[in-house]
Amino acid sequence: MRKIIYIFMLGLLVVGCKGNKNAQQGEETATVEVPTFDADSALALCQAQCDFGPRIMNSTAHDDCGKWIAAKFRVYGCEVTEQQATLYGYDSTELRSTNIIASLYPELTTRILVCAHWDSRPWADNDPDKANWDKPVMAANDGASGVAVMLEMARVMKGDTALNVGVDFICFDAEDWGMPQWINAAGRTDSWALGAQYWAQNPHKAGYEARYGILLDMVGGEGAHFYKEGISQKYASKVVDKVWAAAKTAGFGSFFPDSDGGYVTDDHVPVNETLHIPTIDIIPHYPDCQQSSFGPTWHTVNDTMEHIDKNTLRAVGQAVLQVIYSE
Repeated sequence: MRKIIYIFMLGLLVVGCKGNKNAQQGEETATVEVPTFDADSALALCQAQCDFGPRIMNSTAHDDCGKWIAAKFRVYGCEVTEQQATLYGYDSTELRSTNIIASLYPELTTRILVCAHWDSRPWADNDPDKANWDKPVMAANDGASGVAVMLEMARVMKGDTALNVGVDFICFDAEDWGMPQWINAAGRTDSWALGAQYWAQNPHKAGYEARYGILLDMVGGEGAHFYKEGISQKYASKVVDKVWAAAKTAGFGSFFPDSDGGYVTDDHVPVNETLHIPTIDIIPHYPDCQQSSFGPTWHTVNDTMEHIDKNTLRAVGQAVLQVIYSE
């Protein structure tokens, strides 16, 4: 089942998408056929990751879930590369890291990058109860939601030979091993996004290029709204405009307010600064939440499936599909 978006314009129109590229004045000019994002399927894919338990670095749950993610992408027609590396945490802990790169239509030279992290925070260090600070985070939203959206996108795009671009889905590892809040080291940001840092310095293909990138982080939370993140606007303002316009076209503009959010240290930073691929971060902003501007469950033991809203998953997934199918 597909959503059909009809575009009408007066005058001569040159259309940069599938359809009649030589439309004459007054004619209906083009249709962009966008697959329907199945929010129930995405919700199940989110649950499946959580069923492994917290996917913290160096754990059996982490390793087993990584194998499951790679296998799912293969079932959905992707060419999968598992980029393994030993990385080092803020405390010099050796971390067995695996970036999972799933390429849909790898033969196409024009690429779009869509990414998310798949590991879980080892410590619930923003929990209002200090007794929970040394407990792992289930990461239903802060991890599993972004991967679920990418998997569902790959599923509905499988076999669609009408696509004009290839898509590289990257599941970054070791994003959430950043320095815990109980350590006083304000301003240090290099302990976050370790997997993305590694990939940006060692891309899975020499000379890798993409037209642009879209990072999905915490894209399933209750009451989420996605403001325009600051680093995204600094490096990729045109991509921000493209995605926010696509969300409106897809009917989910209310989830993407035309307002500025904060600056976020996230996986898109090394992609922008090292590989120079203009990449944005779709990440929620809760301006009135006292617990955190990332929402009440961020880095707490309450980041569980009970607080995942399939309508949020649908809004993000459909918006990103709209972007890709408009290329």
